[in-house]
Amino acid sequence: EIIRKNYPIFRKELDREEAIRLFSELKEKYKLDIINRIDEKDIISVYGQDGFTDLCRGPHVPSTGMVGEFKLTHVAGAYWMGDSSKPMLQRIYGIAFWSKEELEERLRLYEEAKKRDHRRLGKELELFLIEDEVGAGLVLWLPKGAILRKTLEDYWKEEHIKRGYQLVYTPHVGNAKLWQTSGHLDYYRPNMFSPMEIENEEYFVKPMNCPFHIAIYKSKVRSYKELPLKLAELGTVYRYEMSGVLHGLMRVRGFTQDDAHIICTPEQVEGVIEETLQFAIDMLRSFGFEDFKVYISTKPEDAIGSQEQWQLAEGALRKAVEKVGLEYEIDEGGGAFYGPKIDVKIKDAIGRLWQCSTIQFDFNLPERFDMEYVGPDNKRHRPYMIHRAIFGSIERFVGVLLEHYAGLLPLWLSPVQVKIIPISPEKHGDYAREVEGRLKEKGIRVELDMRDERLNARIRDAELQKVPYVVVLGDKEVESKSLSVRSKKEGNLGTMSLENFEQMLLDKIRSKQ
Repeated sequence: EIIRKNYPIFRKELDREEAIRLFSELKEKYKLDIINRIDEKDIISVYGQDGFTDLCRGPHVPSTGMVGEFKLTHVAGAYWMGDSSKPMLQRIYGIAFWSKEELEERLRLYEEAKKRDHRRLGKELELFLIEDEVGAGLVLWLPKGAILRKTLEDYWKEEHIKRGYQLVYTPHVGNAKLWQTSGHLDYYRPNMFSPMEIENEEYFVKPMNCPFHIAIYKSKVRSYKELPLKLAELGTVYRYEMSGVLHGLMRVRGFTQDDAHIICTPEQVEGVIEETLQFAIDMLRSFGFEDFKVYISTKPEDAIGSQEQWQLAEGALRKAVEKVGLEYEIDEGGGAFYGPKIDVKIKDAIGRLWQCSTIQFDFNLPERFDMEYVGPDNKRHRPYMIHRAIFGSIERFVGVLLEHYAGLLPLWLSPVQVKIIPISPEKHGDYAREVEGRLKEKGIRVELDMRDERLNARIRDAELQKVPYVVVLGDKEVESKSLSVRSKKEGNLGTMSLENFEQMLLDKIRSKQ
């Protein structure tokens, strides 16, 4: 009816007093709250049609007749401004497209996304928990999730050591003086947890690892011959997030950043950025991602640092992306005030983009911490500093992997790679234990199901747990010392020797399949 009547939609700009008067008359207390949060410099606009007026920055279509196909998808509770101390409101979700075909395709993807929800998969596959008693946004890794996480972390460390990174460990808390020097207390305080007091000094749990890495850099006089210095850490950080914005592993209060800081000379900047970007892309590809969107964010109006620094840094970012062979978009003025950056987003199996890798210049912290190196002229110089993450965070990346693969992870990442099921635990159990022992000797992750349950029920459980390979053992297999193998992806593989099965698994694991 609304579409058929083709109501014109108007836009009107108001000054602050007009906006407050209008929404006071309409008794819209939440809109008044939004108006009071709008920056004095920003434009306040309203849109309306057929007697309805709403506060919105827009844009809108010119009339309701231009709305194509739409559907209201669901209703959910949401705290005002994501703050659990504020009222709970009802949020109505809807989508609209020009054509019925586009709408139906989006609804199909929406249903597929629900099946892939990492929160559901995490519970079903016994990977992680988030318990109210422990605290919102704080992750408990269960044994299988811990295996997945350790596999990720071990691979991350191996690849970093190969590329000349030095691994470090830093504390979870730091003295307030450190955060004052870094500027976090002035500019990042709302995102930090409240301090604790020890012997009349304040300490904060860390929201970032950077100041600790700088302290390591500054622990001795550095020569240009030591640069680039690459410090890397899987460092757990803590950020104060409103409960309303927390979302499984994707948005948490405590998470592990795959963090690195590269300190280098101006002459090394270009090579360092290219090497770092190539490393990030290689790592993401090893997890099965091939489709990337790359953004370069450039100098904003409130930037610090010299024009020469910005030109060198932005030029290095552009050249690196081009040399690695990636297309990119420029986000003009979208850089942080302290430096430009590259963001890499990955596209998952159902076409969604996820932010992962970031390569960020920082002209601020080297000045604040008076970082120096001794150059070939025997004089002291200010180094360039680059923040870098590949996964973004371990938690978020695991969430992305679970949704991308719908829980059926590649063999090398699967917490349980093989499930062994003897048809009769009593008759075939000894051979099953022998096979289990042989596979474990090779480093293959195996579970033996000796439950006194029907065979089909045990096979079904293994399928629901998304175990890549199921080995069924009966009289024939015991007699011939063979295995009956089923693959979750490829179906029934028939009878195989233990040696051939071992070799197939090891080849797939080595090649990150």
